[in-house]
Amino acid sequence: MTGTTGTAAWPRCGRPEGGEPCPGRKVDPYPACLAHLDDTDRAAHLATLSPGADLDHRGTPLTQDLLDELLAPLRAPGTGRARVGRADFDAVRFSGEAEIRDVGFDGYCSFTSAVFDAGLYLEAVRTGGDLRLDSAHVAGDLWLDDCEVDGDAWFPKARVDGALRFCGRKVGRSAVFRDLTCAEARVEGVDFERGADFTGLRVTGTAGFDGAHFLNGAACFDRADIGGDMPFDGARFDANATFEDATIGGDLSFVDAAARADVCFRRTVFRRTAVIGPLVCPGTVDFSDAVFETAVTLEVAAKEVRCVRTRWASTAALRLRYADVDLTDATPAFPVSVVGRPRPFVSPAGDEIAEPGLARKQVGVVSVKGVDAAYLMLADVDLTRCLFVEAVHLDQLRLEGRCRLAEPPGGPRWIRRRTLAEEHHWRATRYRGWTPAPDHGRHDPDVLAPVYRQLRKALEDGRNEPGAADFYYGEMEMRRHSDSASRGERTLLWLYWALSGYGLRAARALAWLLLAMTATVFAMMLWGLPKGDPDPVSEGTSDGRRITLTTKKPTPVNPDGAYSRRISGERFEKSLRVVANSVIFRASGQDLTTTGTYVEMTARLVEPGLLALAVLAVRSRVKR
Repeated sequence: MTGTTGTAAWPRCGRPEGGEPCPGRKVDPYPACLAHLDDTDRAAHLATLSPGADLDHRGTPLTQDLLDELLAPLRAPGTGRARVGRADFDAVRFSGEAEIRDVGFDGYCSFTSAVFDAGLYLEAVRTGGDLRLDSAHVAGDLWLDDCEVDGDAWFPKARVDGALRFCGRKVGRSAVFRDLTCAEARVEGVDFERGADFTGLRVTGTAGFDGAHFLNGAACFDRADIGGDMPFDGARFDANATFEDATIGGDLSFVDAAARADVCFRRTVFRRTAVIGPLVCPGTVDFSDAVFETAVTLEVAAKEVRCVRTRWASTAALRLRYADVDLTDATPAFPVSVVGRPRPFVSPAGDEIAEPGLARKQVGVVSVKGVDAAYLMLADVDLTRCLFVEAVHLDQLRLEGRCRLAEPPGGPRWIRRRTLAEEHHWRATRYRGWTPAPDHGRHDPDVLAPVYRQLRKALEDGRNEPGAADFYYGEMEMRRHSDSASRGERTLLWLYWALSGYGLRAARALAWLLLAMTATVFAMMLWGLPKGDPDPVSEGTSDGRRITLTTKKPTPVNPDGAYSRRISGERFEKSLRVVANSVIFRASGQDLTTTGTYVEMTARLVEPGLLALAVLAVRSRVKR
């Protein structure tokens, strides 16, 4: 900006004006300002002006009639459009409505610290340099329609008692609206070639930025205070858009808006915001440390959504697409749902909103650390990288729809089950194929076992017994590897795992049952069945009319001979009957050798237990 500033930098008129000396700049070579020149001197001065002349009337009290009279000699006869070189109107006091139409400024136009008793309306105005209204006070509306600024547009600390309406064409360089105050703001269809700075903007009503284009620079709304809605429909952000420490009283709409970088709402307070979005952003949308005071719906399609330490004082629905969501230390006071939306968002007209620059993937939650999960519901999200440790009330977490968790590496060594990302981090230090921990480190099994336990209970309370089975398996795995468990406990857990996968692997239990039955059959064939079935022997004594018979059963004779002769079809059939009866706690009724009797006793103890483990595993997978 090359315009002049400071009210003491020009020769002042000094004529009485409202009881005070007039601060208007003298018109050379006259002793008074334009407002206090007599008719003859004013006419003589205006006669010297021609299109392209510079104007310097700082501090001068102006009216619309006087302004029209000043611009008349600068207008081209054919078009009626005025052409001015540079214009200095700093600290002017304008009485009544001020209208500047069809004026082109070859240089800058400055109204720094100007005071307008009513509205200021600029229409079809173009400046080759800067347009300045910094520290100006407009008692009515400030309208800039069909205006074009080739330089900077400066409005810092301006105060507009009415509405600010900026519906121009473009601002060729920076646009600065720092600490501007107005009742309502409408910035529509303007191309800000180097971004715009709305830091500290204060709007008591609605602030709309429909169709505004923030090109090659950031759109900064830090510390803005917006009392009503803040629509950005059709807006375009080529760089970051920031709303840090802002206060927003209404809804934020981004229908058909194009954001090519990040959008930041850090520490923003949303007073009565019910809807934010649909917002499409190929970068990060950051709500960290934001506060939502009323029920809100967030509709966002982005690469990443951060809600670190975000506070929800009422219910919230996060309807997201593609994003990785970080909820670390978020504080929900009422139910908050995070839902992966399968279909694109639609405009009010029913058209699908384009989503350029976004990789097609399922919404993923990467962390719920420090969250009170009693108020959290996750639906149709990817939890393969989610960190659960340090969350509280995980037993009350609700998982709905298709929530995918991490699985062990492929290969025969590892069975398919749902695991936590933290288990991957721990196992990666021991085995290949597991996902290593990021920079924040890993947790030991003692820490992970309670997490699995709480998540298991959460699914069981939701009547999802099959889904809870994998969390039970993970809990037992962590207990089996825990350094704090006693050796005896770990031994029992190792046996439980080896025999049936903690009562969850029916195939494993059935395999052991089949192996035990096969071994028992061969033991019976080799040593358990006697050499032959003994026949009963009766011995009697005759005593008058009474006859007493005593029948003695011979002791079964152990088989002898080569083992190959003992393995026959007849002996196999008898052995199979013995083993089949032992599985269901029944005596076979078969005469056995001493060895066979002990083998049968052992089988009747072990094999029904293996069968029960197999039935338990099947039940765990089909229970509803």
